[in-house]
Amino acid sequence: MIEPHAPAPPGAPPHWRRPVRLPVRPDVGRFLVLTCVFVCAACGLVYELELVALASYLMGDSVTQASVVLSVMVFAMGVGSLAAKRLRHHAAAGFGALEIALALVGGCSAPALYAVFAWTGDWGGLWASGPHALLVAFSLAIGLLIGAEVPLLMDLIQRIRRQDAGGAVADLFAADYVGALVGGLAFPFLLLPFLGQLTSSLLTGAVNVVAGSALVLGLFRRDVGRRARRLLLAAAVAVLSLLACAAALVDDFERAARQAVYGGVVRVAVRTGVQEVVLTGGTGGRPLDLYLDGRLRAGGDERRYHEALVRPALSGPHARVLVLGGGDGLAAREVLAHPGVHRVDVVEPDPGLVRLARTDPALARLNGHAYDDPRVRVATADVFHWLRGAPTASYDVVVADLPDPGITASAKLYSQEFYGLARRLLTPGGRLVVHAGPAVGRPRVFWTVEATMRAAGLHTVPYRVDGPEEGFPGGPDRGVSRGPHDWGFVLAGPTARPPLRLDRRGPPSHTLTQAELTADARAVLRTRVTGARVSTLARPRY
Repeated sequence: MIEPHAPAPPGAPPHWRRPVRLPVRPDVGRFLVLTCVFVCAACGLVYELELVALASYLMGDSVTQASVVLSVMVFAMGVGSLAAKRLRHHAAAGFGALEIALALVGGCSAPALYAVFAWTGDWGGLWASGPHALLVAFSLAIGLLIGAEVPLLMDLIQRIRRQDAGGAVADLFAADYVGALVGGLAFPFLLLPFLGQLTSSLLTGAVNVVAGSALVLGLFRRDVGRRARRLLLAAAVAVLSLLACAAALVDDFERAARQAVYGGVVRVAVRTGVQEVVLTGGTGGRPLDLYLDGRLRAGGDERRYHEALVRPALSGPHARVLVLGGGDGLAAREVLAHPGVHRVDVVEPDPGLVRLARTDPALARLNGHAYDDPRVRVATADVFHWLRGAPTASYDVVVADLPDPGITASAKLYSQEFYGLARRLLTPGGRLVVHAGPAVGRPRVFWTVEATMRAAGLHTVPYRVDGPEEGFPGGPDRGVSRGPHDWGFVLAGPTARPPLRLDRRGPPSHTLTQAELTADARAVLRTRVTGARVSTLARPRY
């Protein structure tokens, strides 16, 4: 069907004077263009969320990763919109090429980022290295392509049925924003839980290339030259085939990447809905390593970490003990080793980790089958929310065995409000012990934790112990330390500073001595950072 010729709007490009040839009525064609806008907007937002989610998982600090991705993409979208002016004379062919390129770049972004992370071993460091540079590059490329869509779609929709610019913009952006809403909701509630990050990215790319190619090669095929149609069709088939092959091999790719990341035979890899739990070793005489979201949580030196965390806090009344976090059961193991413990409550947000700690033979053996002890009771809940409903003065000891304070998702568990809730649960002579990150490796974070606890009305005793010589720490600290590593802790009481000593009534320590603990407590004072600010929910300082 050929649309009757109508005058071009003022300032329109010369090709608008040519009639557009459509195989359908103009109103149907307009609906199909807006539908394509809807689908492409949903795909674009999924690419954006994929980058943010994967970067947060691989590199930590979700606020920084989200800020980098969003700011770079928005900037690139503006540049892409300006660059698209040169394509408006060939809007249909240009849009088809853009969507094919966007499907390739966006669909492969998550696998490529994961591959570089796995095989380069870059866990942090300079923004000019490894996954960080690739994250910026993908954000820039995807933003450029998304930004170039809007001028070309505006051109196409106006050529179908010309209207005032304001009305066309309203229609276009309505479809775009609704599509973004659908993509934004589909990612966390459908794609991520059911398909995972890599498959979701590849599937989104496939949807993108099909939608863009169908619009150009179907609706606007008479407006594109024969040679251009063939090239677009060949490119679309090639990209779709590549994405399909990658999706078919994604399980093998993930297994190989895990081997590269964890450096050993991965025996268990489970995505629990809260985090990824990986177990390596534990059979055939190989030591067991437990990783949570890529960070070593329990390794060869875990006993030293957990003894340093638990034993000084239990030097005093300890009939009722609360363990916050510690779903692996290792902190509970150390608590149960002391005589006089009548009850241990473990609050862990990840039921999958607790289930694995109960059922995996190697992990259950490492935690001394703590969850089979009738004195242990487990609550799977958000730690902060659980504390708000707990009765006051109900525990002699609270052990905070939580992820690193430098991880954004954990920042609220190292806030003044959190320590105020924990203090409320302690008996008058009770003790709270907190893992506060490495005192030597990151002194500002460590002393921020200590200052925040004091601001909550707690009387603190900071201390540290030496960790492994190199590699990952066997505790919840973030990142790799190349060189000597330490674990920092803060012991505190609600009414007075508790003494820093090992419980003489407890079993002999495998890794600590009282002299060593006292010397390390003196040494940690030399790392003090003056002027460390208090961290609150509204103003996190980590």
